[in-house]
Amino acid sequence: MEGKFRWVLLTAVAPVAWGANYYVIHHFLPGTDPFWGAVLRALPAGLLLLALARRRPHGAWWWRSAVLGVLNVGAFFLLVHLAAQLLPTSIAAVVMAVAPVVMMLLAWALVAERPGVTQLAGAGLGIVGVAVMLLGAAGALSPAGIAASVAAMVMSSLGFVLAKRWASDGVDVLSSTAWQLVAGGLLVLPFAVVIGGPPPALTADTLIGFGYVAFVATALAFVCWFTGLRRLAAGQVGLVGLLNPVTGVLLGTALAAESLTVRQMLGMALVLAGVVLGQRAGGARGPRATRAARPAAPVVRVAAEPSVATRPAPAAAGR
Repeated sequence: MEGKFRWVLLTAVAPVAWGANYYVIHHFLPGTDPFWGAVLRALPAGLLLLALARRRPHGAWWWRSAVLGVLNVGAFFLLVHLAAQLLPTSIAAVVMAVAPVVMMLLAWALVAERPGVTQLAGAGLGIVGVAVMLLGAAGALSPAGIAASVAAMVMSSLGFVLAKRWASDGVDVLSSTAWQLVAGGLLVLPFAVVIGGPPPALTADTLIGFGYVAFVATALAFVCWFTGLRRLAAGQVGLVGLLNPVTGVLLGTALAAESLTVRQMLGMALVLAGVVLGQRAGGARGPRATRAARPAAPVVRVAAEPSVATRPAPAAAGR
């Protein structure tokens, strides 16, 4: 139990870093073109991790990196930005709060992790908590914004589960994270050049802003997130992601002089209760996972080897 708690804490680094993105983008990167924002967030982070990993894709990982780069990075960053422009951030947050349930269902189908009752209950409690915390001041709803937010949520959930499924191929977390970040950044780069116009000017503020979103909220956060996906059930990791809007609300209170209401405190309490409840039991292994784990022939084990594992407001869509 103590070991699992350690992996939960490591995974939590990601949504906390993502939650701080709202404040950083608002104060240091206002008006940044979404295409260049995606490129300058993904490529520096991916190149840094690639330099540390010193390993290039091989075999199926060439196309897998491109798929994960689209689902988790390039298209995801753009859809999140579009949703933030078209929707009240509270609505976008509630849509993204459904991600743990979607991840549980996809993990059940793709990696044979059957969600337990406590995980489903935790997800329901977390969704209610996000709704209580953020709903109430919503403006007009945009069908395009709803579509963008739902697409971003489904795409990232699928990308995370696929990353977990393909982790069994023996590629370390640092390398696989680097490959998909570089792939995602390169896929968006032509659109940034053609549609986004010139890149943003490098000032002290933009250097601070892009330094944070690239190296903390992307390089560090994605490595922690994908490490958690290898050590925990996908549903548990998805529930930890609900700390994202909680962080946004707390930072807004601490740094932007926003008021913290009783309703927001109640919502945060429900979210935290849902996260804790969802960690009480891992997803059950289905027949497919059991068969995959059973060796085809007796194996003599020589040594145990450890597995390798633009809009400023709190919204769960701010990865």
